[in-house]
Amino acid sequence: MEFDPVLLAPRLAPMKAAGLWRDETIDTYLRKAVQERPDKPAVVAYASDQAEPVRLSYRQLDERVGRIARGLAAAGVGRQDVVTFQLPNCWEFVALSLACVRIGAVANPVMPIFRQHELNFMLNFGESKVFIVPRVFRGFDYEAMARGMLPGLPHLKQLVVLGGEGEDSFERVLLGDATPPLAGPGLGPDEVALLMYTSGTTGEPKGVMHTSNTLFSNLHAYIETMALGRGEVILGASPMAHLTGYVYLAMLPVALNATTVLQDVWDARRALQIVRAEGVTFSMASTPFVADLCGAVEAGEASIPAFNKFCCAGAPIPPVLIERAQRVLGMRLCSAWGMTENGAVTVTEPSRALEMSGVSDGRPLRGMEVKIVDAAGQAVPTGDSGELLVRGASLFAGYLKRPHLNGVDADGWFDTGDVATVDAAGYIRITGRSKDVVIRGGENIPVVEIENLLYQHPAISVVAVVGYPDKRLGERVCAFVTVKEGASFTFEDMVAYLESRQVARQYFPERLEIAPDLPRTPSGKLQKFKLRTAAKAFGDAD
Repeated sequence: MEFDPVLLAPRLAPMKAAGLWRDETIDTYLRKAVQERPDKPAVVAYASDQAEPVRLSYRQLDERVGRIARGLAAAGVGRQDVVTFQLPNCWEFVALSLACVRIGAVANPVMPIFRQHELNFMLNFGESKVFIVPRVFRGFDYEAMARGMLPGLPHLKQLVVLGGEGEDSFERVLLGDATPPLAGPGLGPDEVALLMYTSGTTGEPKGVMHTSNTLFSNLHAYIETMALGRGEVILGASPMAHLTGYVYLAMLPVALNATTVLQDVWDARRALQIVRAEGVTFSMASTPFVADLCGAVEAGEASIPAFNKFCCAGAPIPPVLIERAQRVLGMRLCSAWGMTENGAVTVTEPSRALEMSGVSDGRPLRGMEVKIVDAAGQAVPTGDSGELLVRGASLFAGYLKRPHLNGVDADGWFDTGDVATVDAAGYIRITGRSKDVVIRGGENIPVVEIENLLYQHPAISVVAVVGYPDKRLGERVCAFVTVKEGASFTFEDMVAYLESRQVARQYFPERLEIAPDLPRTPSGKLQKFKLRTAAKAFGDAD
């Protein structure tokens, strides 16, 4: 695969001179852990269908990483080839990520919620050589789905099924003993290490490219700000196929030589039991995870005093949740803002969490800068709202095959598409989004893609998809629809249609509103702000 990381070259010299890009990879830290503390727990993986967790020391993890790396090489994966894996939080996810680095391949984790519609695009666009799926997860047959997709995946060399029983099972293909020794260097620090798709406003996902240097510059600054150390036990419950899970719950523990504890299916009561059993001290996820933990303790579960630090990203933290978490859990909630393109850009320090997390989304990590500008690109006065621009060490390497969408100007500023304010101390507050994306429970909903699909329904004349407030998830999704004369369209029709188009169910709107017409400007452009205002009543009514 030929990558075009065009955003790297201007930063190579200044970032390395500043010590922000240290030319490390995650394999550097894995080998250090094996040398210095081989018997320390590296991964403890709880699966919803297993009575006991899988426990791997750093020595055991390294041995499995080596076997998987050799298995990938034997399956035809070469340098800068893309390996796509659609797995829940499990030890195999962590080991695959590390194995890709060891052979110079590019890790491409994709969310378990995706179905054929999203996956066909992603695997073909990234020219994936290997596709790894569970046999069954949460009642869905991933093996059957993946086998049905094979005729439309010309670049694919190998399907691998975790828990499978055939010749393409994970155990036979990637954990077999008859694999050749590795030859050649591992991944370089300025080579593309991660390809992660993000939903945007273009109607198709964009492939975000990161290198080890862009990722580790963020990790080092994040660890410093959050005051994390080697003794952490980190709960990995947020999906690892998101950048949050991948960087801060899978990579960060290895970088610290700490321990990560994985939970594949979120259940707050079970999470509390795991936290107590394993001595968890830290995690990062969206706010619904914390709200659910509070609810479980309030319902009678024992509290968790050692688990006293949590970083929330994906949406602003309601101030009431900050007070509730402190009172019920003894936990400090640190707010953060970031994107797949940057990782966490701003974070509120634990020492100021009670004071600032409810009114800000943090201030820039070391190596990152923010700027708030008006429509003309001029910086606005402190406290005024404007477009949020960012630049610095953890900025991505570019969008795969779409450099024209990179959104970076000649001075290195990236247009986030978000609207924000900044105070005199440098703390930002996201006040809106110019991007047409709804964030539900920390998950970006690709509004334009859903609209484009609904427009293809024969009964629909006009459609607009917007978010409305929800106390637990932050936002839910409503589709406003005008139907053609003589036609009808119900909520059940919408669900059946999106199912027939093989769309991830988590992208389905929760509400359907039929209207004779939708508000427009004199030029005919839909006025979505009016629909968002109308939709707020749905959240108030819940």
